Amino acid sequence: MILPDHEIRKLLKSGKLEIDPLDPDQIQPACVDLSLGSEFRIFKHLQEPYIDARNPKEYTEVLDTQGKPFTLHPGEFVLGITRERIKLPADLAGYVDGRSSLGRLGVTAHITSGWIDPGFSGRLVLEISNLGKMPVTIYPGMRICKLLLFKLTSPAEVPYDKKPDAKYHEQDSVLQSRIHADGKTFNKTDQK
Repeated sequence: MILPDHEIRKLLKSGKLEIDPLDPDQIQPACVDLSLGSEFRIFKHLQEPYIDARNPKEYTEVLDTQGKPFTLHPGEFVLGITRERIKLPADLAGYVDGRSSLGRLGVTAHITSGWIDPGFSGRLVLEISNLGKMPVTIYPGMRICKLLLFKLTSPAEVPYDKKPDAKYHEQDSVLQSRIHADGKTFNKTDQK
């Protein structure tokens, strides 16, 4: 069941769901609009012939625009981050999806990582691409995606915040892929 606006407001008021910062007008009929932060992770130009998913090198670097616009060129792919930090309880899951207005410009907000597990806490990293034929300028603070919330039939037995291999729990910056560490135990100090 997707939660409607009044249920979202009720959960926020009770503190069971956290989204910070949040303007009341970001709450839509069945979702919450999230805005773009000013930190991006861009791909370096390397001499490597490919990225080895099991043994990656530092193939990206962080770019903080400090609130300035970022121009996304055709075919370009970057990681971005939401301005808002969210915290889901064990009985709510989320899904992030792009906004139609940006999609009509050829800009996607995520490619595969739309799902947000119950118990997740942190800022959401977005997989942003320009599929169009012209450069598109995006702005920190602009609404970039929407968060849908789903009520589970019962709380998750082992929510994300209780999993020792939760690679992105409490993320507060744009982290590159950690697929090479599947099954590894993580903690807050691993968030680099």
